[in-house]
Amino acid sequence: MATPTLVSPSRSTRSTIALKLVMAVSGLLFIAFTLVHMYGNLKAFSGQEKFNDYAHHLREFGEPILPYEGFLWITRVGLLVALVAHVTSAVILARRASRARTTKYQYKKNKHSALSSRTMRWGGAALLLFIIWHLVNFSFGKVNPQTGETGAAAGDPYTLMVDTFDVWWMTVIYLVAMLALGFHLHHGTWSATQTLGYTNTATSRQRAKQAGWLLAIVIAGGFSLVPLSVMFGIIE
Repeated sequence: MATPTLVSPSRSTRSTIALKLVMAVSGLLFIAFTLVHMYGNLKAFSGQEKFNDYAHHLREFGEPILPYEGFLWITRVGLLVALVAHVTSAVILARRASRARTTKYQYKKNKHSALSSRTMRWGGAALLLFIIWHLVNFSFGKVNPQTGETGAAAGDPYTLMVDTFDVWWMTVIYLVAMLALGFHLHHGTWSATQTLGYTNTATSRQRAKQAGWLLAIVIAGGFSLVPLSVMFGIIE
C-alpha cells in the first residue's frame, strides 16, 4: 500500500505568499504613519504658533540621544524602504497575475467587486505620483505654488501650507489624492487582514470591511479638513 505524501508549496507559491506578506506589513506601517501625520496636520486648527511649534518639535524629537532632525530622517528612511518594498511587491504580483491569464477572454464588468478593488492599481500609481509632489511641495523642496519660490517658509510651515491651499487647483489635486487614498485604504485594509489570516469567519470578514471603511473615512476625511478650511477661510 502506497504511503501518501504531502505536496509542499512550489517556490513560486511561497514567493507569492511572501510578497503578499510584505505588502500587508508595509501597508499597515503606512496606515500607522498616515494616522500620526493626519493628527499633526490637524494642529493647523490651533493656529500658526502651535502648528509651527509642533513641526519644530519633530526636528528636536529624541535629542540629545539623536541629532537634530535625526528622528525625522530615521522615519523617512524607514518609510522609503517600506514604499519600495510595497510598490515592488505590487508590480511583481500584478505581472504574475497577468501572465497567469493564459487564455484571452471577453471582458465583463464585475458588479460584485467594490470600486476600491477595481481601482487599486491605478489609485496606487496616482498616490505614488502625489507623494513625490507632496515631498517636493512641503518637505525637501518647500516649493510655494503661489509665489514659485523654493525653500520658502523654511521656519514657517504654516504659511507654506496656507499659501499652497490658497491656490484652488492645489486644493483640487490634494482632495482628489485623498479620494484615491480613501479607496486604497478601504481595499488595502481588507487585503492586509486577509493575508495575515484574520478573515477566516463571516464575522471577522465583516469587521475587516468595517475597519477599512472607518480608516478610509477618518484618515482621508481628516486630511481633507485642512485644505477645505483654508479654501473657505476658516484657516488663514
